[in-house]
Amino acid sequence: MTFICPLCNGIEIELYALNCPTCNNKMVDSGRVMDYFDDYSAYLEIEGMKKFDGIEDDAKNHQCPHLFVCPSCGHDKNQMISEVYIS
Repeated sequence: MTFICPLCNGIEIELYALNCPTCNNKMVDSGRVMDYFDDYSAYLEIEGMKKFDGIEDDAKNHQCPHLFVCPSCGHDKNQMISEVYIS
């Protein structure tokens, strides 16, 4: 079975809009949390990185952790995005 992250793959992005809990402005998806680990992590295998990202069961639950940032006040939040099955 193959699962993909809808945000990483540009699918239905508008469904994942978050409002900032501090100022209520729209937050911006800044990509996968694991892409910020080091200079090369964005180029590594996603499922392999999930073994070391410190988030329990994200691989098992088919979730992709994303960093959302508010452009107005700078508040950031990690949000788990449910991956979708593709055949």
